[in-house]
Amino acid sequence: MSDSARQAARSAKGKTIGKTLGKGTRVTGKSRDRLQSQLKKQYEAGASIRSLARSTGRSYGFIHNVLVESHVELRGRGGANRRKNPAG
Repeated sequence: MSDSARQAARSAKGKTIGKTLGKGTRVTGKSRDRLQSQLKKQYEAGASIRSLARSTGRSYGFIHNVLVESHVELRGRGGANRRKNPAG
């Protein structure tokens, strides 16, 4: 994880976006537009979808959908990649 991604994750972790949204609460209109722009800014700064979900109290799927709606280019999955055994 890069330094900027760590910093964005830390800021997303410590900061709730607005107030924590209740589970299942509909977010529509101007409040959804505001949420989209805040999530987009934090995600593009390196925060993960999971950290944004934790900070808002919403699900991974909700955050993913909001980011897709705001036309964010989603990053690929992280973690170890399997490689072919060079000796084999």
